Amino acid sequence: MGSDCGPGGSQSRAVWCAHVDGWTTLHTNCDQSQRPSNQQNCFRVCDWHKDLYDWQLGAWSQCVSVSARTFGGMRPYVCNGGEEGIQTRDVGCVLKSDESPGEDTICEYFEPKPRLEQACLIPCPQDCVVSEFTPWTSCSKTCGTGLQNRVRSVLVPPLFGGSACPNLTEFQTCKPGACKGPEGVYSLRVGPWTPCSLPVSRPVRQAKRRKGKGGRERLGVKGQDPDTRELIQKKRTRNRLNRQESPFWDIQVGYQSRTVTCAHRNGSTVGLSLCQPRDLPGTIQTCILPKDCELSEWSDWVPCSKTCVDPNPNSPRGQRSRARRVVQFAVGEGETCQPLEETEPCDPQGDVIPPCATYTWRTTEWSDCRVDPLLSQQDRRRSNQTGLCGGGLQNREVYCVQANAELLTYLSNLKDKDDGQIPNQQKPSVPPLLSISFEITASRPVDSKFCDGLIPNTSQLCHIPCPIECEVSPWGAWGPCTYENCSVQEGKRGFKLRKREIFNEPTGGPGNCPHLVEAIPCEDPNCWYWQLIRLEECVPDLELQCGPGTQIPQVQCVNSTGSMVDKELCRGAPVPEPMICEVPCPKDCVLSDWTSWSSCSQTCSSKTMEGKQLRTRSILAYNAGEGGEICPNSSSLQEVRNCNEHACTVYHWQTGSWGPCAEDPSASALNTSAASRSAGGLNMKGPCSQGMQTRKVICVRVNVGQVPPKKCPESPRPGTLRSCRMPCKKDCIVTPFSDWSQCTPTCDAAGNIQKKKQSRNRIILQLPANGGVDCPEVLEEEKDCEAPKVCPGFRWKTHKWRRCQLVPWYIREDSPGAQETCGPGLQTRAVSCRRLDGAQADIGECLKFASTMPPVTQRCQLPCQDDCQLTNWSKFSSCTVDCVGVRTRKRLLVGRSKKKDKCKNTQMYPLSETQYCPCDKYNAQPVGNWSDCILAGGDRVESLLGMKVQGDIKECGQGYRYQAMVCYDQDNRLVETSRCNSHGYIEEACIIPCPSDCKLSEWSNWSRCSKSCGSGVKVRSKWLREKPYNGGRPCPKLDHINQVYEVVPCVSDCTQYVWVAEPWSVWKVSNVDLKENCGEGVQTRKVRCMLNTVDGPSESVEDYLCDPEDMPLGTRGSRLPCPEDCVLSDWGPWNRCSRPCSYNNSRERTAYTIRAPGAGRECPDTTEKEPCSLNLNCFHYFYNITDWSTCQLSANAVCGSGIKTRMLDCVRSDGKSVDLRFCEELRLERKWQMNISCVVECPVNCQLSEWSAWSECSHTCGQEGRMWRSRGVVQGSQGDGRPCPSQMEQWKPCPVKPCYRWQYSPWSECRVEEVVCGAGLRYRNLTCFVSDGSGEGEASMVEEDLCAALEMAVDQDKVIILKEACVLPCPGECYLMEWSDWSPCLSVCAKGAALDFGSVQVRSRAVMAQEPENLQLCPDPEWESRPCTDGECFEYKWMSSSWTGSSRIAWCQRSDGLNVTGGCPPINPPGDDNNFCDPPCQKPMSFCTEAGMCLCEEGYTEVMSSAGQLDQCAPIPVLEIPTAGDKKTDVKTSRAINPTLTVTTQPGRTGRTWYLQPFGPAKGQRNHLDRGRSTTD
Repeated sequence: MGSDCGPGGSQSRAVWCAHVDGWTTLHTNCDQSQRPSNQQNCFRVCDWHKDLYDWQLGAWSQCVSVSARTFGGMRPYVCNGGEEGIQTRDVGCVLKSDESPGEDTICEYFEPKPRLEQACLIPCPQDCVVSEFTPWTSCSKTCGTGLQNRVRSVLVPPLFGGSACPNLTEFQTCKPGACKGPEGVYSLRVGPWTPCSLPVSRPVRQAKRRKGKGGRERLGVKGQDPDTRELIQKKRTRNRLNRQESPFWDIQVGYQSRTVTCAHRNGSTVGLSLCQPRDLPGTIQTCILPKDCELSEWSDWVPCSKTCVDPNPNSPRGQRSRARRVVQFAVGEGETCQPLEETEPCDPQGDVIPPCATYTWRTTEWSDCRVDPLLSQQDRRRSNQTGLCGGGLQNREVYCVQANAELLTYLSNLKDKDDGQIPNQQKPSVPPLLSISFEITASRPVDSKFCDGLIPNTSQLCHIPCPIECEVSPWGAWGPCTYENCSVQEGKRGFKLRKREIFNEPTGGPGNCPHLVEAIPCEDPNCWYWQLIRLEECVPDLELQCGPGTQIPQVQCVNSTGSMVDKELCRGAPVPEPMICEVPCPKDCVLSDWTSWSSCSQTCSSKTMEGKQLRTRSILAYNAGEGGEICPNSSSLQEVRNCNEHACTVYHWQTGSWGPCAEDPSASALNTSAASRSAGGLNMKGPCSQGMQTRKVICVRVNVGQVPPKKCPESPRPGTLRSCRMPCKKDCIVTPFSDWSQCTPTCDAAGNIQKKKQSRNRIILQLPANGGVDCPEVLEEEKDCEAPKVCPGFRWKTHKWRRCQLVPWYIREDSPGAQETCGPGLQTRAVSCRRLDGAQADIGECLKFASTMPPVTQRCQLPCQDDCQLTNWSKFSSCTVDCVGVRTRKRLLVGRSKKKDKCKNTQMYPLSETQYCPCDKYNAQPVGNWSDCILAGGDRVESLLGMKVQGDIKECGQGYRYQAMVCYDQDNRLVETSRCNSHGYIEEACIIPCPSDCKLSEWSNWSRCSKSCGSGVKVRSKWLREKPYNGGRPCPKLDHINQVYEVVPCVSDCTQYVWVAEPWSVWKVSNVDLKENCGEGVQTRKVRCMLNTVDGPSESVEDYLCDPEDMPLGTRGSRLPCPEDCVLSDWGPWNRCSRPCSYNNSRERTAYTIRAPGAGRECPDTTEKEPCSLNLNCFHYFYNITDWSTCQLSANAVCGSGIKTRMLDCVRSDGKSVDLRFCEELRLERKWQMNISCVVECPVNCQLSEWSAWSECSHTCGQEGRMWRSRGVVQGSQGDGRPCPSQMEQWKPCPVKPCYRWQYSPWSECRVEEVVCGAGLRYRNLTCFVSDGSGEGEASMVEEDLCAALEMAVDQDKVIILKEACVLPCPGECYLMEWSDWSPCLSVCAKGAALDFGSVQVRSRAVMAQEPENLQLCPDPEWESRPCTDGECFEYKWMSSSWTGSSRIAWCQRSDGLNVTGGCPPINPPGDDNNFCDPPCQKPMSFCTEAGMCLCEEGYTEVMSSAGQLDQCAPIPVLEIPTAGDKKTDVKTSRAINPTLTVTTQPGRTGRTWYLQPFGPAKGQRNHLDRGRSTTD
């Protein structure tokens, strides 16, 4: 089968015969000759064909009108901005290798077939547009019949088949009056000068002379007389003086001639005799033979300025140049010299090209972290910054260094070594860089302009760890009196100790905590004690049922800390004795048990105070008269005992702060080895050696002061020594000095060298620390520049003019009135190049750097005997009085002229001139706006070597603003401001307001925790005192009363406040049995909420702080037992319900019998039960976690790292928070993290760089110049920091300097000497003008010396033309006027938008006629166009005056207000009779066409009535026409219609609306311009 790809395949399809109604029929029913083929060859496409085939796109054809394609021909059409068209092109699939055609299916397999047609725009024909006529000229004759002319100019050339330009001139006859005599008919007319030519040389002339004299031989020199020889010698000397000695000029003086004819008024030439008698003008004059500039051959290219390989591919290439010198300068009308130097980009050439120097940014070390830049203005810590911590800022300097300086130095040294080695020695193939050891030194800073790329940050946030404060627990209870050392129990002196524990260990260890132990001296110490556990039941004596008895104590042996120890240790300690007790008999009084002892009223005892404890008991039942034990009196129901009997003499050890880390002599050997190991480090921050720290430890008596050490127990005495690590010494590190800054000599206006200074600096990279070497004091050095003695520069030096050279006499001897030794001629001079100090210089230097070369030729006049000869003018005399005085200058007649009468005519030959003395009166006045307010001292410019960032750059306060001063002379001409004794500015003080930050109050105190048990919140607040202004720090988010809050969780100990109940009162029996004193009664007691301490409840507080649910009863009602009744104790506490809580479970409480009942009586039940009910007496417990607090910082921190906390709460199933022990007892899971780190964003103020240097003035002269300086954002504001100011640039006016320029005067009239007409010259002058540079007002003419420093150029044109040939028409001639000015640049536009047809401007020449009889001889008017840029779009519309009767005046006006002819739509103008249409077009925005139809003006569409008449003109949306440069090439209609269907159209309109794009003619034929617009239906 062959390959599966390519040609040779086949495709098949089904073919059948179908009825016109669609059903299938027999094949025989169809014409077999028209049967389509059911098989064809095909090309199987594979992916690799994509590289072989591609679409070939043909050029777009000419744009064809849509209407022409639709209707087969052009229809009557009113162009309205442009006509829609279609362009087509050929598209085919071709083989890339030879462009042979292939099947389209191949290319379609890979890419859709490009479109074959596109919409285009056929611009409307642009008729020629001309200006209005000028006013009529005066009559060409003063008598007889003459002509008046008026002319107009071409503004827009005819484009795209538009109408040709009309006549530019209109004529009308005029008759000023009849001539009194015969009219002048003849005029002298001179022709142009012939090209300059050399006179015939002497040998040729002599040969001609010999031939004319019949070959007569000339006499020899020897036969000449002495007078003849002298005459010949003088001629030779004169000829030598006339020779040009400079090698750069080949000046040859030649001659040129012209013809003089006599012209008739009808333009014909007649005999010269008809124009006489009159003096004929000269026909011969000297001239300079034109010589083109001759240049030498180009020199070789100099080496490329770039001699290294730059790794950056985007780096600029090098430059190389070549030059040529002038061999001969151009003279006469010869072609001027072409440029003498040319440059081109280049790359370094050679086998071994070193790498280019690379530069990179380097930074100093970061400064110490400082918090104070983040403090607000009102922060009280600004005055005392001790202990500040948390987030801060640190800065560093950035500077530029050469990154590969060491490598380039090595390569340079290697090259020098290679250059000096023996040729046979072999070069190392690989640089031994690994074997080179470099000394660790800092790189030399260079100018920052060498470094590019991102500049490293010069400031960053940092963090100073906040010290953790030591937190200790409350003091514990005083322990028993014990020996200081129980292993050595000597003496009778001991101590009672109390301790506290560290809750939060501080930074630096527990040594920074306050003392943890306090001691009180005591007597009879003991190390072990018997501790009472409980008392057993009271057992009556003698085995009786009631009566007195004893209680046996249960004890255990404990040490001084309360820990149980072996009983053997307490053998020497007194054992508690059995307690006497009593079991009441049935008739005895019954007392309750004693309460616990209350807390001691004092912590110590003295002469004025002693501690007391109290306990009480109450009467539970009274005795039964006689025979029973009687109840004691009330005083016996209370007991008091002394407590804390130790004296108020408390001692503790007090420590001082640790001293500095000093070297430990005992560790000197270790230090030496460690130092040697770390010597190689450049910037070690770790410890370097072992040291010791000491501190002072003293014994202190509380409230007294230091006491002898023996007063304090020795065992808890803190240590006075500890080891430490000494930090390394850090020496100051500085960079080497930078190279000296460049010195560019500058000169003042007088040519004197201005002294300048150059500087160099170095940068501190690392500050010294820990006793390192200090930094040098001198970081910047300055010295005077080495300036040349003379300002560099060049000037032209002119030499004396040589003798005036005349046309040879033999040539002009036949001219009427010519004399051999006098008349007009030419003279030359030499020009050389000098340095400013006068030394000889190459002429090429002056061509580069000096002003325009002075002329080397000029016309001259050798006076004849009849001419008046005068001396040159003298200098003007000095002025004695300015403004009102005068000054004079004089000249004298010379030789025979003194005696000639015509020379004595002082009107023709004035001998003196007088002029007013110049005024030196000047007027100064301000001009322009005030500058920005500039701070005093703000002109400081940051060094280019180091980019410092000043955190506290002065940005507000008093500054100055400036206004420029301008100085005018008495003629209101701008002069230097120094003339007005002004430095150029008015200076005025101003104020830049300082920013004021948002001011808040200090934080209030924390509120009390919102819960007295469990977790709650506490709050503190600040309130607004002053809002920010002038860009101060913004306020944090405030609430509606301008306050900001901080809420943190808190936890309250549920045992912090407890209810304390006093003993029950005596029973108050309501139903009293006087005999038995028993029955129903009431007991009361006082219940108080008290603050709980280690020593027990201490003071009463508000009741709301205690849990009301736990409040004991203050009153109880019960039955007071009667004699012989059973007396029970109070109920004990309920036992706990088992969990989970269920009603099936129960709890119980018990009481015990205190007094047994009498005979026949029984005790009530001593056990009470109740079911367990959830949330009543049975509870479940679970942990509850609070929300995270706000980020909490140290009190000395502003921002940075902090901690978020949350609290764990134990919550009862009824929602009440309870003590954590309830949850802890259940061993519930605690899976939460209670603390996390967080960050508070630092309020970083916006940090700006320093102001840059002032820029160059925006204008070199004038009063609109400004200097600018700017600053950048180094660190943007963060958080609530002060925002960046809006003013990042400042300006101030430049000193006003006059703007001088060279300017042409208007051309003079064409001058043809004394004759009437013919070839002549017109002249103009080059004058120095001054202006203020604003472009407003007229410039003033000043002395040429003020423009001497400027290049001789007018409007940047260096070719100065001060004269040009012209033709003065003879009387009666019809001639072309001078060219008009170029018209404004215009574009081809549609809908007011320029199309891609380029821009054009035009100028024209109109005809001027003088004789009616010569009109048929007039030339055609001329116009010419040229391309231009930045063309404008103009629109044209008809304008009309008010109606006068049935008519009005109409004219065409351009959108710039210029009245023109042409350009407006080719319709009846509004001034014509509007009744051509029937009915007349009276609808707004309508007009009548030439076809007699009412249509709407541009931008409106017609709405027709049912009768086919125009009903109204409705505005249509603007259609946007893309230009040829647009990428959108899809053809789209502006409405969704089927373009194949017929549509209703109007005459002159197409039936489809397109988005159009302009088309261009075929390539190379874009010769027309047009403006276009689309039409709409």
